[in-house]
Amino acid sequence: MKLPKPRKRGAAFYIEIMINGKRSSATRDTAKECEQWAAQKMLEAKANQLAEDQGVKQLYPFKTLFHKYYDEQGRKLRGSKYVKEQLGPFEEKFGPLADMSIHDITPKHLTAWRNKRLKEVGANTVLREIALYSSVFSYAVKELFLLDNNPWMGIKKPAKPKARNRRIRDDEIDLIIEGLGYRHGQVPTLPEHYVAWAFLFALETAMRRGEILGIKMSEIYDRHVHLPKTKNGDARNVPLTKKALALLDLIDHEGDKLIPQSENAFRLMWERRKERVGLADIHFHDTRHEAITRFVNNQKLPVEVLAKVTGHKNIKVLVNTYYNPDVEDIADMMDA
Repeated sequence: MKLPKPRKRGAAFYIEIMINGKRSSATRDTAKECEQWAAQKMLEAKANQLAEDQGVKQLYPFKTLFHKYYDEQGRKLRGSKYVKEQLGPFEEKFGPLADMSIHDITPKHLTAWRNKRLKEVGANTVLREIALYSSVFSYAVKELFLLDNNPWMGIKKPAKPKARNRRIRDDEIDLIIEGLGYRHGQVPTLPEHYVAWAFLFALETAMRRGEILGIKMSEIYDRHVHLPKTKNGDARNVPLTKKALALLDLIDHEGDKLIPQSENAFRLMWERRKERVGLADIHFHDTRHEAITRFVNNQKLPVEVLAKVTGHKNIKVLVNTYYNPDVEDIADMMDA
């Protein structure tokens, strides 16, 4: 089969080929790279066809499938950042399974991996990973036609843990910001100061850590912060309380980002300092629970307004998972 010539598209080149009735295309920096990609695709197709005709299944390592999934599918997803983060530790996480052919991986292998993984991380992490890698194998079944069945569908998922309802007391807030070398009303200048500042800002806005770290100075307005992309894929405007505005007034730097710090550096600083002050059981995400509960208890926000603030589309999740009143709070409401 004669390869088609690449076409110029802006500063790049585009090529499209037809293999077994299915179109495949690629965009590369040069015409030669396009031709090399197309030639490699044709060779793979011939090798696969030859192996199929001879009844031999081609060696296709799990790690090769995962990288291909990311290149062709994962990078386009709303959660592409999470998928990309799994590329680095993939071989360490899966061990010998990473190099095993996908044709040889069975539910028994995956069940053993699940059991081992549950000893290393929490059930929520394992559930999220199972969902991702099941999608990878579904891609091999439905798009690449390499497999007839998805072995991940044959394993039992771990039970989903109960939702956290950890409240953060005022004395714990003071302990955390003190452990970060910060004090209320201080202009943040050091990396640990920005972690403390973000912790206080989260308690006033119910914003997620990633949302706060992603804020650009140009997205801050008089009474709200505009988030162009959030976890559920939609944009959201977060209203700012007087305390939140006072915190923003403390920011004094020339950078484009509100928090001049990488997500990994921020996370490590948070984890180390909270453990140092004896509060390892507090998660940064607990600030979202605390802020939402305070919005109801103190500001008396109705649930339909609260959902606009937090970005929840499912009111049931908002009420049952994130609103965590103490029984005394409920008693006070009933008296009022």
